[in-house]
Amino acid sequence: MSAVLNVHRSILGQPWRWRGLAADARDPGFAPDDIVTQLLLTRGCPRDGLDDHRAPSIRAFMPDPSIFRDMNKGAERLADAVERGEQVAIFGDYDVDGATSAALLILLLRDLGLEARPYIPDRLMEGYGPSGEALVRLHSEGASLIVTVDCGAQAFEALRMAKDAGAEVIVCDHHKCAAELPVAHAVINPNRLDETEGAAHGHLAAVGMAFLLGAALIRALRARGWFKTRPEPKLLDLLDLVALGTVADVASLKGLNRAFVAQGLKVMGQRRNIGMNALIEASRLTRAPTCTDLGFALGPRINAGGRVGRSDLGVRLLTTRDPEEARAIAVELDLLNEERRVIEAEVQLAAEALCFARSNRAVVVVASRGWHAGVIGIVAGRLKEKLGRPAIVIALDENGIGKGSGRSIAGVDLGAAILAAKDAGLLHAGGGHAMACGVTIAETALDGFTDFLEDRLAERVTAAMGGRALLLDAVLAPGGVNPDLVTAMDAGGPYGMGWPAPRIAAGPLRVIKADVVGSGGHVRLVVAGEDGRSFKAVAFRHAETELGAALLSAPAHRRLWLAGRAKIDDWGQRRAAELHIEDAAWAD
Repeated sequence: MSAVLNVHRSILGQPWRWRGLAADARDPGFAPDDIVTQLLLTRGCPRDGLDDHRAPSIRAFMPDPSIFRDMNKGAERLADAVERGEQVAIFGDYDVDGATSAALLILLLRDLGLEARPYIPDRLMEGYGPSGEALVRLHSEGASLIVTVDCGAQAFEALRMAKDAGAEVIVCDHHKCAAELPVAHAVINPNRLDETEGAAHGHLAAVGMAFLLGAALIRALRARGWFKTRPEPKLLDLLDLVALGTVADVASLKGLNRAFVAQGLKVMGQRRNIGMNALIEASRLTRAPTCTDLGFALGPRINAGGRVGRSDLGVRLLTTRDPEEARAIAVELDLLNEERRVIEAEVQLAAEALCFARSNRAVVVVASRGWHAGVIGIVAGRLKEKLGRPAIVIALDENGIGKGSGRSIAGVDLGAAILAAKDAGLLHAGGGHAMACGVTIAETALDGFTDFLEDRLAERVTAAMGGRALLLDAVLAPGGVNPDLVTAMDAGGPYGMGWPAPRIAAGPLRVIKADVVGSGGHVRLVVAGEDGRSFKAVAFRHAETELGAALLSAPAHRRLWLAGRAKIDDWGQRRAAELHIEDAAWAD
């Protein structure tokens, strides 16, 4: 580590290491004038790309949409629909990425003079992805063109039924593809196995691909002279939707995604979208939203409708023209989100109890009857964080058919493993991407499925977990944890998946005060260094863990190092910094 800090085993049993660069290649003091450069370099930014990454712009990172297979074909077909005034249906997934993707295309087509029909399947009644029945019904009700967003890459039977019924379908997706593609007018997906240049953008969320499709559509109409007598839509005004969907889908914030989020947050701060503005107010945010707010405040509320049985609320909110309707939907989503929290807590408690019997598994698979299918993805994410390994949570219905959702860890491609399990005949349906998956499985196949994942992924999980360490960007004296530090580090953002927020270690220090707060069992601290300079810190959901016990019982004479993320504490009259603790180590 450095001359002042050398942690081989912390209270949580992990080593602490520098992120990226060796200690002798950095300035341990982290002067504010070079902190952004250091943060960018340690996250993989090339030295010749520092200027573009300091202030990521769409112009710097946007590819030509035509590099993606079927993009021009899909854009030209949409342009035909606009010129002819056809009825178009947008079929979206029920999560945030699906809702924002659908809303983006609906709003863009509206600006082009075409009012598209949204269709979001009911998670509990219809399941994930397009069903043949729904596509055929949309066509029979007048839709001559259907665009699926954030779904469709694995919808072989459904798209065949749609084609047989005479419907034309454009698939705009980002999930893992098989070697064979479903039959459709166009399949636009950076993760097609036959992608070449477009494969470099496989980390894009579906809403990012929808944005690129929108750009290709505008270009196609421009080439046809469509805008000689009409105003051209401002696609960049829809970047708030792209930012929300990208962060909520936990897409890697590298390259174009960084630009999408950085610029989208600026658009969001202008409150142009009536529904987004109502959502921000319902989330009780009194400042411009941050990247963290997208993932933990706005995204969960959009998701809540789909999880608890009102799957179309998110799209309705994000596309409404009526402020009163927007406020009413936002309030309803806020209430549904609270309902979701209660259900989630119950399922999580039961799932954790089952985990004890499976603690030796590389991939934890738990299943039970009576679990609400709308929260299993969140619970899988919680288990993954708690256990440090991939987790899949499956809700079984009365017929013994399970709907499952999984979350993975860095270095373990869960989506590819699910496709392999599907090909092996272990699943009724399944798909996903590297970090998340969805499955439909018979209860009788659970043991075989679990063994399959163990055989395929055990070595990869072991390697990923064996390399685990708490990665630090700075080591500071307690007085260094201040608002200026947070402001300087924020300049290296936006942070998220693939572009982790800076983590610091502060100390040596003593615990002045410690107590448990909140229903989630958070440990709140006041700590101080040898010079008496103090700051607040909190260890979320750690009251019952080894870390929480150590913090709550730390003797007054023993000194600690704390590691975590420095944040701004806006509560009260004075703007201050606080540390969100992730680990601790004894200093003596």
